[in-house]
Amino acid sequence: MFRKIIAIACFAALPVHAEEGAFADGSEAKSWNLTAQEKARFTAKVVDVLCELTGDCPDNCGEGRRQLGLIREADEALVFPTKNGQPLFTGAATDLQPYCGKMVEVDGLLTGGEEITAGTAKVYQIQRIREVDGEWSRANRWTKEWAKKFPEAKGKGPWFRRDPRIVEEIEKDGFLGLGLEKDKAFIKDWY
Repeated sequence: MFRKIIAIACFAALPVHAEEGAFADGSEAKSWNLTAQEKARFTAKVVDVLCELTGDCPDNCGEGRRQLGLIREADEALVFPTKNGQPLFTGAATDLQPYCGKMVEVDGLLTGGEEITAGTAKVYQIQRIREVDGEWSRANRWTKEWAKKFPEAKGKGPWFRRDPRIVEEIEKDGFLGLGLEKDKAFIKDWY
């Protein structure tokens, strides 16, 4: 069994190269070794996803409280940017917020497809963004914005171990979210 685990881990660690997809022209996106990834650089309008789908449209794309998306100019597809260019899996809404309602050019990776997302559309990982013909900026604002919002959480280690919202939930419901008693039993049993 251990050999199978090692073999799978070694296979999973092999580099995956970004495929050349329909929007790969001019892309400088870096591979993240994601399954079925392809480079994608395109122009799009930054939109509030909930507004697009339901007509519930607050000012300024919800002032940072909404998931943002991209209406791709080439085919009017609604593209879901689920990740920014940081190694964290924090999403891209913070990087898109300053561009609410504007035309931008983005560069990153599309990933997914039928074999990955059960037939749904691909999702997008933004690495760079700019207003059309503007200067490129890296899509990496999330941790800086988080640090401004929670200055009391300054310290070493991963942000999520210090985030007051997460700490509060853990104190209330435990690490497993099943209650403090279940946590105690789990820790005793496993550690």
